[in-house]
Amino acid sequence: MTEIRLGNITGSHGVKGWLKVYSYTKPVEAIFDYSPWILRKGEEEEVVVVEYSRLNGKSLLARIEGVNSRNLADELSGYEIHVKEAALRELEEGDFYWYQLKGLVVLSKEGECFGKVNYIIETGANDVMVVRPTDESIDNQERLIPYVDSEVVVEVDRETGKIVVDWQADF
Repeated sequence: MTEIRLGNITGSHGVKGWLKVYSYTKPVEAIFDYSPWILRKGEEEEVVVVEYSRLNGKSLLARIEGVNSRNLADELSGYEIHVKEAALRELEEGDFYWYQLKGLVVLSKEGECFGKVNYIIETGANDVMVVRPTDESIDNQERLIPYVDSEVVVEVDRETGKIVVDWQADF
């Protein structure tokens, strides 16, 4: 089953085993809605349950069952936080998690192939798809295409693996 990376453990906080958490979710504290976490660092993997969580200013903090000292918390620094795809909330029709767009072919309305979505950048105003060229692309140019629903992104069809955009090749 597919796993989704939701964030990282960036360090410890205090002496009672609290962990500093960096979250990729929106809003950032939504990372605490998912359980259990699969912690991964290299070949090491551990499944854990978040016992307590809180905001500390702009920082996210978590306590994991069985981690009750700074030394134990320090050992988890640098671990990635993953969850099973089945743990994600079901979305409404037409909504997507960004990871579901990765690898989809991006075509202009005219049918020109720009490449495949490599990843998505969050810019504040709108998110941006980083589209890397493939052998089928019209050129060898990487493109940054804003994800603006209905204006730029005309259609997303996960079944066929394609995204149609209203975007010109010379942008």
